[in-house]
This record gives sequence, C-alpha cells and structure tokens, in this order.
Amino acid sequence: MARVSSQPRPFVIAHLSDLHCGSPYFVENLLQRAIMEINDLGPDVVVCSGDLTTFGYKQEYRQARGYLERLICPDVITIPGNHDSRNVGHVHFENLIGPRSTVLRKGGIAFVAVDSSEPDLDHGVVGRGRYGWIEEQFAPPADFRVFILHHHLLPIPGTGRERNVVHDAGDALEVLQRAGVNLVLSGHQHVPYAWRLEDLFVVNAGTVSSMRLRGNTRPCYNVVEIASEEVAVYRKYPFHGRETIIRFSPVTLAYEKHTVPTGT
Repeated sequence: MARVSSQPRPFVIAHLSDLHCGSPYFVENLLQRAIMEINDLGPDVVVCSGDLTTFGYKQEYRQARGYLERLICPDVITIPGNHDSRNVGHVHFENLIGPRSTVLRKGGIAFVAVDSSEPDLDHGVVGRGRYGWIEEQFAPPADFRVFILHHHLLPIPGTGRERNVVHDAGDALEVLQRAGVNLVLSGHQHVPYAWRLEDLFVVNAGTVSSMRLRGNTRPCYNVVEIASEEVAVYRKYPFHGRETIIRFSPVTLAYEKHTVPTGT
C-alpha cells in the first residue's frame, strides 16, 4: 500500500481544468484570481487537465499560454482536452504549450499525464497502444502514483448520459489498477466529483473560468494535499473559500466524501 515520505508539509497539487479561452462564457477575472490564489499557495505541482481553448485556434492558445506563464511553480503539467484538438489544434498545443503527454517524478510521487482527445471529436480514448507505456512509466518505485487525463473514466452525476467516459474506460481502469495508481485527475464536464473504485481514487475538477455550468455548480479548481497518513482534496472557488471533496487514507483506503450540489 502507498506511503508518502514524511514531509514538513503535505505535497500540494493545484488542479485547474477547462479554461476555455476564446469562449463568450470565459470570465477573465476568475482565472486571474485563481492564478493569484495558486501562486500564494505555492504548490509543488500545478496540473491543467485540458480544454485550455474553445476551438483550438492559435490565438486562443496564445491567450491560454499567457495565463499559464503567470503561474509561479517549477512544474506545470498541461494536457489537451477535446476542445483543444479541434481544427488541428494539437499542432498549436505542441508549438505553444508543450508535449501532449508528460511524465514527472517529484517528492516520491510519480505523475503520468496523457492526451485522451481525438481530432474534432468530443469523446476520448486512452488507447490500447499506450497501456504498456503507462505501466512502464509507473513501474519505478514511488510512494504515490497520479494519472492525469482530460476525459472521464467514470460517469459523473448531473452530466447526462454515460457517453462522456473514454471509450476504453474499462480497459484503462484495469491498466491503472495493475500499475498501482492511487489517484486519477481529470476535467471535461465542468462538475467536480470523486469516487473510490477498489484501490483507486478518481477525482475530477470543474471549470475554473467558464460560465458554462450545470445546475448549481460554480467555477472552481481543486487543491490536493498528499501527506503520509491522509490525502485531502478540496474544491476552491476563486474569490471565495474552499470545501472538501474527499479525504482518504493512502494506507487503509478508508475515505470520507462530500458532494457538490448539481441540481437546479
């Protein structure tokens, strides 16, 4: 079972998703405020799990890069979402943002992030051609393992029919279980939620700066604090406070979950 090395403070991950630069629903001051709050927090890693743009156009990518460059963090993991892969947007992602898949090992924690998007399609796929590679990246010893993608591996309440999960979700989950992954981070449908599935915890973030919202959800981002005895995930509202999404023990896997209202 996972153990995280003793540290003077928890290992902190700030998790942003679904910026949607270029959308009429994009609210600049929400993103600016979130970046200020994250910089004040001083996280060890920042994760941005896709949909930086709305149509995948170069000017949208330039705008998104301008915001991401304001983050004061040595390690920022960014992957594309389905909106970023519209209009051959993956070309601009690679030129202006960076690689579409990332591996990072820091503080005893292994991160593997993959591009689950398909060109000009809203659905996603991990891809069986990458299963072996994912297991290889997680094979070296680590105290805690985090997998990152844009799309969902499990259906989220309040987001419609189950077509929103990646097409190979079952096989991908089996791969992650074999690889000893502790936590999956994703975005996509703008509703924050969390599950425990056997030994794996799956947590997705809402949108940080778009007003395309479902029910009573609000723009937010997540903060993950990983300590030796407990992992805590919080939902943080720009300009406002935070709420607990889930707390769990990386040793016993006991957990306490809080839900966000999605109804109207």
